[in-house]
Amino acid sequence: MGQPEKFRTTCCIAGGGPAGMMLGYLLARAGVDVVVLEKHADFFRDFRGDTIHPSTLELLHELGLLDEFLQLPVQEVSTVGGCIEGFEFTMADCSHLPTVCKYVAFIPQWDFLDFIARHAKRYPTFRLLMEHEVTELTWKAGRVSGVKAATSQGPVEVEAELVVGADGRASNVREQSKLEVIDRGAPFDVLWLRLLRREGDPHQSLGHFKAGKALIMINRRDYWQCGYLIVKGMFEEIRKRGLAAFQENLVDIVPVLRGRVKELDNWDKIKLLTVQVNRLRRWHLPGLLCIGDAAHARSPMGGVGINLAIQDAVAAANLLAAPLRKKNVTEQLLHAVQQRRELPTRLTQALQVFLQNRFLLRMLHRRGKMKVPLLPKLLSRFPVLRRIPARIIGIGFRPEHVRTPEID
Repeated sequence: MGQPEKFRTTCCIAGGGPAGMMLGYLLARAGVDVVVLEKHADFFRDFRGDTIHPSTLELLHELGLLDEFLQLPVQEVSTVGGCIEGFEFTMADCSHLPTVCKYVAFIPQWDFLDFIARHAKRYPTFRLLMEHEVTELTWKAGRVSGVKAATSQGPVEVEAELVVGADGRASNVREQSKLEVIDRGAPFDVLWLRLLRREGDPHQSLGHFKAGKALIMINRRDYWQCGYLIVKGMFEEIRKRGLAAFQENLVDIVPVLRGRVKELDNWDKIKLLTVQVNRLRRWHLPGLLCIGDAAHARSPMGGVGINLAIQDAVAAANLLAAPLRKKNVTEQLLHAVQQRRELPTRLTQALQVFLQNRFLLRMLHRRGKMKVPLLPKLLSRFPVLRRIPARIIGIGFRPEHVRTPEID
C-alpha cells in the first residue's frame, strides 16, 4: 500500500449533514479555509429528517438565500395536529411567530444539503470531498492535529488547526475522542415508511395515538412519510408477527389507510430508526469540537434535530471564524461554543424526555382505550396556547443569528 495522500487546511469538518454543511458554508463565507469530509457518494439517503423550521428559515433570510431556497419543492406547514382516540386537535400554530416565515418548511434533506453545498462552493476556500470517511483522529503535542480518512482511492490524511465532529449520532470522531457520553435514555424506536397520499386526505401533518400504538404522518404532497412508534427493541418481535399483522396495526390507528397498506409488501420498505437521547459532558478537546448529533443526539419528537444542529453551526462560526483566520483557536473558545449551546440542548432534551416518559411510554404500554389528556383539551379550547409549542418547536430556547461577515 502506498503512502496516504496528505494535505492541510484550517478547519476540517467530519460529516456533510446539516451541521457540517452549514458550518462549512459560514466559515468559507468568512474567509476560512475549510474542508468537509462526507463518507457517502451523495446526500441522497431516505428517511432522514426533512423539517426546516422558522429559526433556520430566518438564518437563510439573514444570509440572503431565502427567496432562492423557497423556489425548491418546499411545502409550507403552519399548523401541526394530533388525534388521540378520535379526538382531533391542533398542537402548534406557527402563524404568530416573530419570524419572516411563519411555518415549517418540509423538503427532502438532500435538496437542502445540495442547496447549501452549491452556495458554499462559490467560495474558493471551501472544499467538499465525498466518499471520504473519517476513521481516526491524529494527534501532535497533546492536541488533535487532523484526521485520517478512508476513500475508494486509498487513505487520506488531513492536518488542520481545528477538527469538527459533525458526523451524526454514530460519530466516528466522538468514538475516537473518548469524550464521556451522558445517556438520557429513549424508551422507543421508530419505523419509517411511506404510503400513497390520496385526494381527500387531510392536508396537515398529524400524530395519531391509540392505546399501545402511535403513527406520525407527514404530508409530502403525493405521499405520507410515516413514523410508527414502537417500544425499544421490539422490531424483531414485530417482524415475527408478519407483515399482515403490521399492516392491520396501521389500519387500526388510521382506518383510511386500509386500501394502501398493501404497498408495504416487504420489510425492506420499513426502516428502523434507533432513537437516542444523549449528550457529551464535554464537547471539545484541544484542536477538536463536536456539534450537532455528534455532541447531543435527540429524540425525533418535534423534528427539531436538524434545526438545533444548524444553530450549533451558526454559534460555532460566530465564535470561531475570526480566531480561525488568525490560526489561534484556544480550548477556551471551544468551551465558549459549548457554553452557548448547552442550555438549549439540555432544555430541549429535558422536555423530550419528560414527554416520552410521561406520555409516549405510557401510551405504548397501555391496553384498553386511552383517556384524552388534559393538555390536548386545553389546546383545542384555547387556541392562544398553541403558540407556546410553536415557539419551542419553531424557534427554540436560544435562536442564533449570523454574525460572521462575508469576506471575498
